Amino acid sequence: MVNVLDDFYPSITSSTNGLLTKGLGVSGSYGDYAFLPRTGQVTYYNALYVLALQNAASIATFVGNNSDAARWTARAANVSVAINEYRFDDSVGAFFDGDCDSAPCPTHAQDGNSISIISGVTNTSRSQSVLSYLAANTAHAYGNSFYDNDYYSTGFSERVYAFISYFELAARFETNLANSALEEIRRLYGWMASNDPTVTFWEGIGGDGAPYEGDYTSMAHGWSTGIVPLLTNYVLGIIPTGPGFMTWSVKPYPGDLGWAKGEVHTPRGPIIVSWIAQSGTFSFQLTISAPAGTSGTVSVPANSSSVVTVDKADIENAAPAIGIYQDGYISVNVTGGVQYVITVD
Repeated sequence: MVNVLDDFYPSITSSTNGLLTKGLGVSGSYGDYAFLPRTGQVTYYNALYVLALQNAASIATFVGNNSDAARWTARAANVSVAINEYRFDDSVGAFFDGDCDSAPCPTHAQDGNSISIISGVTNTSRSQSVLSYLAANTAHAYGNSFYDNDYYSTGFSERVYAFISYFELAARFETNLANSALEEIRRLYGWMASNDPTVTFWEGIGGDGAPYEGDYTSMAHGWSTGIVPLLTNYVLGIIPTGPGFMTWSVKPYPGDLGWAKGEVHTPRGPIIVSWIAQSGTFSFQLTISAPAGTSGTVSVPANSSSVVTVDKADIENAAPAIGIYQDGYISVNVTGGVQYVITVD
């Protein structure tokens, strides 16, 4: 990991602005999914780079390599600044894709725009701008296309890849746009569920809503199964925050759903969550049990005046660290080995 991040990537990084540049060093011949002909300072590659640096820094922290963590965290912040400064198209409110000669190509891709949000490159305002642009310029009855126009190839503005849509859907949840995420899920996965063979996830969907490569399309494709982590991590709300789920968070994004229940197995046992929501209100109840020896933060949708109780004890009378309100959620710190019922009224 150190060799990749500290030797290889710097060898293909622009000395002018610090962005990865396809075409430098040995990177010119490298391919891409769907054989995309992208070159230059591609937003997708750079947003992924930020995410890789952040994840590597987390791993380094867990194993006590604090100098590695600090170096990679600082570089991720610098690349994030450069992406915003050099790759954002102010005329449409979204990020460019790659470069054509010395200027950005006049096209905008689902992947780089979505991962820029997931990696924290964007602030809330810019995230909302990007997602509004994608909704207005890529939506079809069968999902959102992976490009907003056909600049690279005919049909790109009508082609939908569920595996790239995963990143947009995750970005919508993380921007607290749960209803728009669920609406897109219903269009994309609902389309595949209602068209032959009706029981699998397709490799890709073409302009007429059919498999994008006809009989050559995989009709049971692993890269299209992102619906599973989406429902687990965002609808049910369970995400690990430490190695082996030693620490975790539970933060459901209910949108217009009335309930969810499920469990995630960890090395110490299952984390079991169920919740019930009353549509159009902040009435919400979540039940959670987690393995002993673990701890986590449970965040429930609420407003600043909501009354939240934990096992019938008003959190205002509990420890000061419990009951923090921020961005439409109240967060409660809990430990494993005990079942908690958290109620919002």
